[in-house]
Amino acid sequence: MSSLRKWATPLTVASFLIMGVTGILMFFHLDSGLNVPLHEWAGWLMVLGVAAHLVLNWRPFSTYLKRPAARAIMALGAVVLALSFWPVAGGGNPAQKVMQAMALSDVGTVIALSGQDVTTGLEQLAAAGLVADETTSIASLTGGDRGRQMQVIEVLFPDP
Repeated sequence: MSSLRKWATPLTVASFLIMGVTGILMFFHLDSGLNVPLHEWAGWLMVLGVAAHLVLNWRPFSTYLKRPAARAIMALGAVVLALSFWPVAGGGNPAQKVMQAMALSDVGTVIALSGQDVTTGLEQLAAAGLVADETTSIASLTGGDRGRQMQVIEVLFPDP
């Protein structure tokens, strides 16, 4: 347990610092560079640090479970978390909607959106190992794999 004690609290504090600063930046849309991936990965480190911290301090933590105010705050947190998974009508991630629409589209339509002629687009896809005709749906071409769909986008919409 002593080796756990050496890193549990420092990891919790460091990951909280990263999560707090990057979270505030993201809230105000001031994030840049690697803020978002850093926030996401620091979240995993925070889970690890807090879990270790709970193991080390279980007895004191369990006394909080006997206090009505502490139980209410923790229950409220659980309810808010559960509600965050509730689908919101008309909401959702626009990029996810575009990806879903693209997956349902045929290759010819996506090539047309890229501004290329169909023959050139099909040749580029074939060179990338994605053999299709213009009527093939993106979903069937990629097997529904989001990573392969991104590959189609990278092939047909190269950086200028």
